[in-house]
Order: sequence, then C-alpha cells, then structure tokens
Amino acid sequence: MKVMAIVLAAGQGKRMKSKLYKVLHQVSGKPMVGHVWNTVKEARSERTVVVVGHGAEAVKGYLGDEAEYVLQEQQLGTGHAVRQAEALLGSEEGTTIVICGDTPLVRAETIQSMLELHSATGAAATVLTASFDNPTGYGRVIRGGDVVERIVEQKDCSPEEAAVKEINTGTYCFDNKKLFAALAQVKNDNAQGEFYLTDVIGIFRGAGEVVQGYCTSDLAEAIGVNDRVALAEAEGYMRQRINRKHLLEGVTLIDAASTYIEADVRIGSDTIVYPGTVLRGSTVIGEDCVIGPNADIQDSVIGNGVTVKYSVADQAVIGNESSVGPYANLRPGSKLGVGCKVGDFVELKNASLDDGSKVSHLSYVGDAKVGKDVNIGCGAITVNYDGYNKFVTEIGDNAFVGSNVNLIAPVKIGDGAYVVAGSTITHDVPAGDLSIARERQVNKPGYADKIRARAKVKKENAKKAKSE
Repeated sequence: MKVMAIVLAAGQGKRMKSKLYKVLHQVSGKPMVGHVWNTVKEARSERTVVVVGHGAEAVKGYLGDEAEYVLQEQQLGTGHAVRQAEALLGSEEGTTIVICGDTPLVRAETIQSMLELHSATGAAATVLTASFDNPTGYGRVIRGGDVVERIVEQKDCSPEEAAVKEINTGTYCFDNKKLFAALAQVKNDNAQGEFYLTDVIGIFRGAGEVVQGYCTSDLAEAIGVNDRVALAEAEGYMRQRINRKHLLEGVTLIDAASTYIEADVRIGSDTIVYPGTVLRGSTVIGEDCVIGPNADIQDSVIGNGVTVKYSVADQAVIGNESSVGPYANLRPGSKLGVGCKVGDFVELKNASLDDGSKVSHLSYVGDAKVGKDVNIGCGAITVNYDGYNKFVTEIGDNAFVGSNVNLIAPVKIGDGAYVVAGSTITHDVPAGDLSIARERQVNKPGYADKIRARAKVKKENAKKAKSE
C-alpha cells in the first residue's frame, strides 16, 4: 500500500497576533509544521504535499525541496484546501493521510495504527477521534454502530449532536482516488459558507462505503494550535513527552518540571540533568554526564563523563571526562579534547583545547589553538582583535601560560614554553624557552611613607582653607 500525505498549512492564524506565520511558531524548539512533517515521514509517507497560502515562502524555506507544494490562494475551507493537491495526487493509487500543520502532538505511532485499521477494514476513510468531557468547539463524530456515519461541525450541530462527546481531531486516512472523487461533490451550503472536508464522510456513507473512527487515548493529539494559549498548552504536553522519553531511556532528571529539553536533543544513559537546565537544538550528550544545575546548551556535542554546571555552550564540542564551569561561556567554535577543564568565568570562542589542557579561571581564549596538557593561568587573555581583523594564537603541548598574561595575536608559544605571569607577549616564544615581558621591579625604600605624609599635609591644608 502506497502512503501519501497532505499537510494543510495555508491558514493565516490571525488569533496568534503575530508577524510569524502560524505553523512556524515553535513547540519544543521546532516549528509546528516541522513536527507534523516528521510525523508523516515516520509513518512512511512516500509523497507529502504541503498546502500553503499565507506565508508560503517562509514555509517552503523551512521545509525545503523534499516536500511538494500547492497554493490555496483563497481560504474556502478544508475541503477546498485538499482539492488543491488533486493535480499532484489525484491519479495515485494508495492511502492519503490528511493532517493539519498546526497539530504538532499527533504521533507517528497513532498514524500507523490508523493506517492498519484502515487497511484491515477496507475503509474509504478513517478518522482520528478523541472523547472529551467538554467537546465544545470541536466537530462531533456521529456513529452508527461501529462505523462513522458523519461529522458535524460545532456551528451546524443539533442539540442531540452537540451532546456527543466523541470529536474529530482533523486527522484522516483516505483511499486516495475515492477522496478526490468525493471532494468534487462537496458543497458549501453551511453556516460558514465553506467547503468542509468532513462532508466527504457523509458522501462515503451515502455510497455505502465503510468509514472507521480510531479513538486515541492521548487527548493531547486533538490539540490544534490557533492562539498563544493553545501554543503554551501544546508546549507543556510536548515537554512531558520528551522528558518521559529520556527518563525511560535511562536519563535522570532531578526535577523534570524545571528542565527544558527540545525535541531533537539526544542524551545517553546514566546522565543526570539538574534543575534549571536548558538543552536546545541538535545537542547530543553522552553517557554518565552531570549537566547543570542551570546549564544552557545549544547545538553542541558533549562526550561521556562530562560535567557542565552554571554554564553556557553554543555550537561547542566537549570531549570525554572534561569539566566546564561554573559560569563558563563556550561560544561557537569552541572545542575541548579529553579531560580538559574550563573553569569559572572563562570564555572560549572559536578555540580548541587539546587533551588535558586547563583554563581554570577568569580568562578569555579566542581564535586559538591550544595543544595538549597546557595550563593557562588566571586572567590570561588571547588578544585576538585589532579593531579590524581577528588573529590566531597557537600554544604548543605542555606549555605554561602564567596569570595575567596577554598574548597579542598572531603569536605562537612553542611546546614546553613557559610564559611568566604578568607578561605581554608580542613575539613568538620558541619551544622550551622561558619568556618575560614586563619591566623590572624597582623598590624605593621609605617612599610609601613619604607619599602618605604628603597626602596628609595636603588634606589638612584643604580642611584649613575650607574653615577660613
């Protein structure tokens, strides 16, 4: 059975009150239409057509060339939207999933179960339903025995129909050719003056076709996001799912409610995540790590046995058994080898530290290549920018850079070299050399007492002048 999908993503979303097109609003770090796209791909859709309208170019820019697109120029209802895909899919044999681009919580497993029921019963359509105690606002699913007879929109419900608790979620599986044949018969004589996709169900039943309803036990799958309230609700459900997945895979979340993990983050077993931690983007974390409290990590790769606390990492790589923080900032391009240490109030930018190297306190290392087993002392700085260009500092294996050293790039510190504290280095230091770049200390005996006496006299004269 060939599986195809139509994603309805043409609505403007005025209730979002936003300049951003509705389906591009994010839930757990990914646009809603991105979640839907992943769902239909996991359900093995071979062709996916996205119906776009308002914000079409933005949606195309996000999803890229893998999707096929059709434009719904006028918003004349869901049935009208699906018909826009007829030129691409109308002649295909198989099953078509129809799903809204603002339903990020529908799961691929649910779609698979729908497809199985659809195939096993030879249905013309299978509707994803849910049962709500308060179904107000949703279209009602009217059954006749075990099959679905019709779906009635809220505005068109009779009192008896409005009392039905089973609702339509807006996700369907259709026999593809029968779908487009039925859509040609749909009329817009309803309260909204629109062409409802749901009318296809009644057309199928009138023709003696089987229509199934698959009732999900996860009510979150029924959420369609039309405003910021629903967006926040969807975010909450998605966070619960993501956290549960990691917990079941052997990750410890000390306080899941105060931990934010986005949809594409991967975490190895026996890693502990402490409260206040934010894990975003395509971050990958290995096993046996301790992350947080209050770590903010985005699009980074973290090895096994790593500790990161009270720190920020963005597009960084942290090798096995390394430690970061507290209060460190690893900016894009930072790369730590095995067993490195980046301590408190240290900032790295586009800098690599090879295995065993340490920058323990109050330092800035930018545009630098640091070798193995290097120690960079407190307050050391790679001076990488002259106001116009960035320059690279290179530090060889086993070098020692003392406290409050300025390395004026471009400069090379050789293997095993020793730079004395307080030095400002403007020339290369060869391997094995010791470099001192500061004035010789001069002590003036008794001069401190003279300064104090002079200051005291000046203060007394000022006081006397003021009293006069």
